[in-house]
Amino acid sequence: MSLSPSHSPRIVHHGAAEGVTGSCHRLQVGDDRALLVDCGLFQGQDADHLDNLQQHRVRFPVHDVLALVVTHVHIDHIGRLPYLLAAGYEGPILCSVPSARLLPLVIEDALKIGFTRDRALIERFLAEVEKRLVPLDYRQWHTVIDDERHRVRVKLQRAGHILGSAYVEVDTLDRATGESHRTVFSGDLGAPYAPLLPAPRSPYRADTLVLESTYGDRCHEGRRARRQRLKGAIGRALANGGSVVIPAFSIGRTQELLYELEGLIHGTHDARWQELEIIVDSPLAARFTQVYRELRPWWDAEAHRRLRNGRHPLSFENLYTVESHEEHEQTVDYLARTHRPAVVIAASGMVTGGRVVNYLKRMLDDPRHAVVFIGYQGAGTPGRDIQRFGPRGGWVMLDGERLDIRAHIETVSGYSAHADQQNLLDFIRRMRHPPRHVRLVHGERDAQLALKARIEQWAREAGRHIEVSLGADLLALR
Repeated sequence: MSLSPSHSPRIVHHGAAEGVTGSCHRLQVGDDRALLVDCGLFQGQDADHLDNLQQHRVRFPVHDVLALVVTHVHIDHIGRLPYLLAAGYEGPILCSVPSARLLPLVIEDALKIGFTRDRALIERFLAEVEKRLVPLDYRQWHTVIDDERHRVRVKLQRAGHILGSAYVEVDTLDRATGESHRTVFSGDLGAPYAPLLPAPRSPYRADTLVLESTYGDRCHEGRRARRQRLKGAIGRALANGGSVVIPAFSIGRTQELLYELEGLIHGTHDARWQELEIIVDSPLAARFTQVYRELRPWWDAEAHRRLRNGRHPLSFENLYTVESHEEHEQTVDYLARTHRPAVVIAASGMVTGGRVVNYLKRMLDDPRHAVVFIGYQGAGTPGRDIQRFGPRGGWVMLDGERLDIRAHIETVSGYSAHADQQNLLDFIRRMRHPPRHVRLVHGERDAQLALKARIEQWAREAGRHIEVSLGADLLALR
């Protein structure tokens, strides 16, 4: 028997209920027992009302948390992990096998930026994290607890967002009542036809679905269209004698871009393309790319066909990696002065910091260059400002400096690692037994409202009763 939403395990949001960062959701299965799904940092506008310490500090109880389940290793899903352990959490960290390889790299970088550069302290913390990691195979139930009061099991399914990403099925049984409930946490769902990754498949059933809504108000262009947009942006830079700067997160987006760029270069006989330099200016991205190569068993069928044909989509002749800060400064200066055509991929993805800022400070005022956004730009981030005001000749503040935007600004939405409105609806629609309660999180309010309306429309047409609520509204009622 399944519980109705009013009697289901209680869900409390400690982040991403009313924004797109800081994902952290508690499933309270008993007064003294809970699961935590993700524990991420707040970024951009989501963090504006908090000071640096306040936004990270874990103020919710951790003594009753049976396990932390990590959907994937982006910083807005795991960045508060150091603070969680500092608050006294002593339980396991459940994640997929690829995520277990990638997570220590992300946390090491986060520690260097936000905590300390003391190598001994970092090593001690990483050893503690690795001791807690419990890698889980996809599609296999893992029992968190099974005693006279409760049975709690979790299962990870491929989410198609980044390598190792998962959505989480949680099966709870209350032995006192004999009632069970299936709660599904989507994490971040990927778009179909993403490079390297198989598309997510819907679960068989859910009673309650906690669903991301990042692009709940729009649909992406198709893969062929986005390839042509990317090719066109690079082609204009080649013709203009400029460079293309692509802000991208070090993990996930960078590797998918490399895969696509290898395909574009391989598929042309144009000498300019054959000589085009693809520059990854991020030591962290380089480390992630190496681990991606080692995790080939989790690539999709198309990527494996490229390998069988002797191609190397993440390690090809035109690819260059910038390591040291000195080399970074030289590369920025060289491209800005010479206008040599190149594609630069650098973090951070929302231009909130990192090496990409230095490229933009030198190139934004030059119409020969182009900036191409291929990922979501959160409200309140410099990336959103450039994306919004750049096409109309506006300006942006970077490192306290006002910069006029004369470079060509383009957004290729099809490369988003997030599912769009139709994909999110399909995730529900393709369940054999769709949920009776959907709670929308990880989206700005307009996106949540648009997706809510679309789900409710489908439910009416399909003759199903689905209660759709917004995480932000439920927060306001607490």
